[in-house]
Amino acid sequence: MGMKRLITVGLSIVALVGLTACGGGSLSSGKVFGGGGGTQTAQTQRQHQTDDDRNDDGSTVWDLFQNNDDPNITVEVNRYIWNATMDVLSFMPVEAADPFSGIIVFGYGTPPGGRGAYKATVHVNDPALDARSLNVSLYTRAGPASSDATHAIEDAILTRARQMRLADGKL
Repeated sequence: MGMKRLITVGLSIVALVGLTACGGGSLSSGKVFGGGGGTQTAQTQRQHQTDDDRNDDGSTVWDLFQNNDDPNITVEVNRYIWNATMDVLSFMPVEAADPFSGIIVFGYGTPPGGRGAYKATVHVNDPALDARSLNVSLYTRAGPASSDATHAIEDAILTRARQMRLADGKL
């Protein structure tokens, strides 16, 4: 019974020291529970707390929960690559598409003149018309497709995207 009491007292002391540390006071200044001064009013304390919550640019932590972004600016997907992907892989059914994240998930489809069915997931992750903006994952029913087939699809999408951009006349 003595050991149990010793453990309880030890844990109580650790909890008290932890609580004191969270209070912001120090034992040497006599402000164990953050008190002692009594000279600040509640208004002044609230003002200091508000100033502490703000960053250098005047924003607060609570600004993270507000949707202040313009949706026309936050979309960072290259529209030519997006449309070229839909055009090149038109033989596959679209299962899911999110233009804000740039992900298109295609179901199994057989290419014209092909024998096997393919499934693809495409991620357009940059607004630039560049090969680094495109990630293609190609699968067959047996597993991942060959890297040659994946590179051929990527090349076809990028070529079609460049053709669409030229046709649009916005060079």
